[in-house]
Amino acid sequence: FFFFFKAMAERAASIRSGFRLNSMNLRNAETGTIMWQSDEDMSNPDVEHDARVPKTILKCKSVSREINFSSKEKMEDFKLVQRVLFKGECIEEWNFDFGFVMPGSTNTWQSAIDAAPEGSMMSAKALTGNVVIETHFYDGALEISTSRVRIHYV
Repeated sequence: FFFFFKAMAERAASIRSGFRLNSMNLRNAETGTIMWQSDEDMSNPDVEHDARVPKTILKCKSVSREINFSSKEKMEDFKLVQRVLFKGECIEEWNFDFGFVMPGSTNTWQSAIDAAPEGSMMSAKALTGNVVIETHFYDGALEISTSRVRIHYV
């Protein structure tokens, strides 16, 4: 029993050490216009990252998120669970499934996120600095890493 958990922890550490988030961007999904982008590896679990995002993104009906990542290790069932935390409380949660990742590969993954209904969106002033996007990276049920990005609307 102990050896199973030790092997799983070693597998997670091996995947994490060979995983890199090369870039990420957010686009207005209707127009394709890039509204924010970063080349920072925001998968690093040891720090809370900061993102300065234009507040006009809150007016988009749908936002497309594109991530480019590399993995030295094979992953059978790569997926993300993203939680939107407002002042530490989870206000939204999204699940994204990528699937199989070849070892030694670089991949691009685009997902669309629909906005909250009109009238229920909080203001940029209320949200800025109070929102953290917590992303859990998984291979199947095995958690590889957790990333935290604090959002500042500018």
